[in-house]
Amino acid sequence: MMEDNSPKVISDKIPFYRDVRFLQVFFQILFLIGIVLLAGFLYSNMLNGLKKQGLELELSFLRTEAGFDISEGIEYESSDTYLKAFSVGVVNTIKVSIIGIFCATFIGFFFGIARLSSNWLVRTIASVYVECFRNIPVILQIMFWYATMLVLPAVDESISLFDSIFINVQGVYLPSLEGTAGLIPWLWYLLVGIILAIIVVLGLAAFRYFFEFRELHETDRPSFISNIIFGAKWVAAPIFLIVTIVGWFLTPEVPFELLQPELQRFGFVGGMNFSPEFTALLIGLTVYTSAFIAEVVRSGIQAVVKGQREAARSVGLKESQVLRLVVVPQAIPVIVPPLTSQYLNLAKNSSLAIAIGFPELFQIGKTMIGQTDQSILIFAMIMVSYLIMSLTTSAFMNWYNRSITRMGRSK
Repeated sequence: MMEDNSPKVISDKIPFYRDVRFLQVFFQILFLIGIVLLAGFLYSNMLNGLKKQGLELELSFLRTEAGFDISEGIEYESSDTYLKAFSVGVVNTIKVSIIGIFCATFIGFFFGIARLSSNWLVRTIASVYVECFRNIPVILQIMFWYATMLVLPAVDESISLFDSIFINVQGVYLPSLEGTAGLIPWLWYLLVGIILAIIVVLGLAAFRYFFEFRELHETDRPSFISNIIFGAKWVAAPIFLIVTIVGWFLTPEVPFELLQPELQRFGFVGGMNFSPEFTALLIGLTVYTSAFIAEVVRSGIQAVVKGQREAARSVGLKESQVLRLVVVPQAIPVIVPPLTSQYLNLAKNSSLAIAIGFPELFQIGKTMIGQTDQSILIFAMIMVSYLIMSLTTSAFMNWYNRSITRMGRSK
């Protein structure tokens, strides 16, 4: 019998139970199943506990009458539903967060740049401001400013600034813009300006696509697109401004009028009013957050290579021009990520308004819990609301960071 001396072929195929790729996917699936089972167990346990207490998870209570008043916010009456009351809290939280972010950014940039000043007095004042306000708990600052608001003069003895801004124990009164009968016609001009600007941008993009884009290498196309967008705005923006300005003068009646607060028998009438609670919360959040933003700005500016400053000075730029045209634009990509964290902290710290009675999201949610016993659902609604606000802020800041980074590379 002849022996088979032919070489044996060894299969290179690895069994699936030893394949690293299979094992990675398998264990990830097992982990997800475990998380789902744990969440289901906790949810079932929670439902059983609520049933023993005679409670159920249901959203129908949001359609019932709230029965409590809210001191300030969008139009609301005690006969409105709990859902409307909750929306008042959301709007108040967004309002104080947006205004606080703008104010904190402006003050933070000012003191951040001042900390790097060559003037000893300016640098020292900025350092004292930062070290003082960032090391005092924000809730203490909010309560301090609220106590300060309560000792302000009475309405008839208000502190007047430029005969337009009045500060008293009832809050701060500011001039406000109010739409007139000419607002709607002017908005049509505004819409026409937007449409024309979009047409110009699309037309420029289409023209350059047919004549330039197809001939470029794939690696050059992203920068080419960003250059189109960056260049189109210098054409679209003037068109939009011209149309809206011309429309302003062609409108029979001025679209807006400035209403000044006027002292009447029972208080000020007209204009815009910030209550003592809102003012104290806004000042506390702004001052506290701006101290952290100042440090972010300072560190971002110092991260710029010193050679950039020296090169800018060598071509004859003044110190202010060096900072505005060279240093700050290069520092922005470094500043934006930690700046986003400070914006999120400001929005979340607004929940501390419960200490002074400002009707923001958490304060109104607490009142709803006391009347409905739906603590789990209401707390979940509050958390989801804060989560949506935080994710929206993060998404916008990330988009802005990517856009300025891409623009810097394209140059």
